[in-house]
Amino acid sequence: MHHSQINSDIRKLIAEGTVLPAHPLALTAERRLDKTHQRALTRYYIDAGAGGLAVGVHTTQFAIRDVGLYRPVLELAAETAASWTTRPLALVAGLVGSTSQATTEARTARDIGYHAGLLSLAAMKCASEDEIIAHCTAVAAEIPLVGFYLQPAVGGVILSSRFWQRFAAIDNVVAIKIAPFNRYRTLDVLRGVAAAGALDRVALYTGNDDHILLDLMLPFDLRDNGITTRTYFKGGLLGHWSVWTATAVKQFERCKAARHKDSVPADLLALDARVTDCNSAFFDVANNFHGCIAGCHEVLRRQGLMQGLWCLDPNEALSPGQKEEIDRVTREHADLSDDAFVAANLNKWLA
Repeated sequence: MHHSQINSDIRKLIAEGTVLPAHPLALTAERRLDKTHQRALTRYYIDAGAGGLAVGVHTTQFAIRDVGLYRPVLELAAETAASWTTRPLALVAGLVGSTSQATTEARTARDIGYHAGLLSLAAMKCASEDEIIAHCTAVAAEIPLVGFYLQPAVGGVILSSRFWQRFAAIDNVVAIKIAPFNRYRTLDVLRGVAAAGALDRVALYTGNDDHILLDLMLPFDLRDNGITTRTYFKGGLLGHWSVWTATAVKQFERCKAARHKDSVPADLLALDARVTDCNSAFFDVANNFHGCIAGCHEVLRRQGLMQGLWCLDPNEALSPGQKEEIDRVTREHADLSDDAFVAANLNKWLA
């Protein structure tokens, strides 16, 4: 599928930027798919105002592939979304593994009705950049691609600006999730896309949980041969946005409104630090992100959107001290939660 075949409203949505929460996996105590709460999560994100869903990604747990849940989880999200709303929603499927595996997953996602694939390169750690570009080109032949610069702490590969120039030149690339948690590497991607002349075609999405709001509101000036090109992140695709999503949508709209202006309110700039503080607890920064998935589960469990913290890997759980950190940020940043919104709608979502 070529990106020109995507519904025009959804193409516009991706290109102009939106909120894409990374969809978690709801499990029972027996570590089986909890369809009731999985559907409730999808409904929550839609009613919170998200512009789409990212399913089968890191937050969904890559191990769904090992237990035969990749297709069922993607299908459940797509079917729930189609029955819950008629507004355009961008559906992004996570793609992982070797070229053979990633292209197979791309076909599966495309056949279910997903519009793009978020391509993880974690399996390509030992490959050259030439080999990675060949891999990306092969997968892009099956489905429009969202590139993914993942931080090394959770399996990412360090890539050059030249790599991102070559990647952005692939015709079926529609966006890049930039998530190295590193300002220098973030700029490498922006410079690469600009050098490819692809800023008008490839939408920049932040995955930098340490600077979400700053990425979304600030201009980036790129210089080449004395010529300045100014660009912006268009949207975000974030595991952090799997929680407190209704508030995240409001923050995103505030950031969009602040773009292209001569000044940005100091309170909005300062809010970035508060969001980052919350993320430090949810994502377990103190323990090198070991409890990042369980941390998001804990927030959703407290709201009733999940029954427990269970992950497919029993070793994935909250780290020592992480619950207390979540207690702290929940208390200190209570106004950033969407607890009241969830409480008012939870029974409807669980029905």
